[in-house]
Amino acid sequence: MMAAMVARELSTARGPIRWLEAGEGRPLVLVHAFPLSGAMWRPQLERPPRGWRLVAPDLRGFRRPGAPDPGEPPDRLAIDDYAADIEALVDALDGGGAVIGGLSMGGYVVLAMLRRARVRPAGLILADTRAEADSEEARARRRRLQELAATEGAAAVAREMLPALLGETTRRERPAIAAEVRALIEANPPAAIRAALAAMMDRPDSTGLLGRIDVPTLVVVGAEDTTTPRETAERLHRAIAGSRLAVVEGAGHLSNLENPHAFGVALEAFLAGCAA
Repeated sequence: MMAAMVARELSTARGPIRWLEAGEGRPLVLVHAFPLSGAMWRPQLERPPRGWRLVAPDLRGFRRPGAPDPGEPPDRLAIDDYAADIEALVDALDGGGAVIGGLSMGGYVVLAMLRRARVRPAGLILADTRAEADSEEARARRRRLQELAATEGAAAVAREMLPALLGETTRRERPAIAAEVRALIEANPPAAIRAALAAMMDRPDSTGLLGRIDVPTLVVVGAEDTTTPRETAERLHRAIAGSRLAVVEGAGHLSNLENPHAFGVALEAFLAGCAA
């Protein structure tokens, strides 16, 4: 039986924070990938882990389909700005014992939260992400996406990014997933996409943080992920003492959407081991 999802909003001095949630219990906060929204966690929200309140926020400026206009983001945003918003949300959730995770850009936000050290999570999930700063090649790709967003809008960004976001199996066998991802991207304002690209380009290298992580950590990667491939996940796994590595078969960069069953099995096994 699918769980009921509820849309919530928190007013802060920095602007509204909006999220979807489902389930009851300790907070499990999952931060979305670029350029999607909290709605990318739909499969997990429909079947939240028992004993957990799954919270899926929209990062500043982003919106899920059908949600209110989030307004223009500031001219310049840093990864730390997104991290500060998630910290405020965790505080509002009375997030003692919270597990915090992120996929891709969401992972960058989680690593920024660790660097800021204002919230101590009970556990971490780093999915299809990396600790390294952008290479020059990656920065050039992001600048091209900024130009596309400015001149042709979110639909052009979706067209450009879909082949890299989804694994070969999904592209071949699951056209409905591709359509869902396209709709999630196209719901976002171009200004939010451009601001996030700038924030990712300017984010610091987080490699030095990894050896200091002392909470249970799950590293997840899609077996067909070509954006942050398995070797990238294995570097995270080796650098974080005691971490677990889960490889999601038949999935690319959006492993939670492409193979939600395998992702969910890994997630539930990990959460069962997180201390209260």
